[in-house]
Amino acid sequence: AAPAPGAPAAPAPRALSAAAVAALPFRIDLPSGFQLFEGRGAPDSHVYSVRRAGKTFAMIYTGSSSQFPIYDGEQVTAAGRVSVVVPDGTRRIAMEHLFQQPTAPNEIHVWLMSLEGADRDVAERIAQSLDPK
Repeated sequence: AAPAPGAPAAPAPRALSAAAVAALPFRIDLPSGFQLFEGRGAPDSHVYSVRRAGKTFAMIYTGSSSQFPIYDGEQVTAAGRVSVVVPDGTRRIAMEHLFQQPTAPNEIHVWLMSLEGADRDVAERIAQSLDPK
């Protein structure tokens, strides 16, 4: 739907500053050219997107109750997280990870967007790099 005549246009999303990223309840390795954007979350939750040149590679939720799992696949528990792993030819791809902890945010959920080839590989590496603080 188009905005009503005379209504202000929605502001373009702005990437989080290095200081804002450092203040998040998780660490993430963002390769050169990637930025983190905050989206709309529910009360007491936050949603972030990892983007490069306007393309979203991964999403991150922090809050009390995520929508995990998003993807169908084998759930594997390792390294303090539950991951959903799916076959991709002769290899396996970790499509999402859920961290649960007793303090807020109780859940940190990171998942890949539906991507192919090298973009999916980069998205998977970024999601694998996420760790709660």
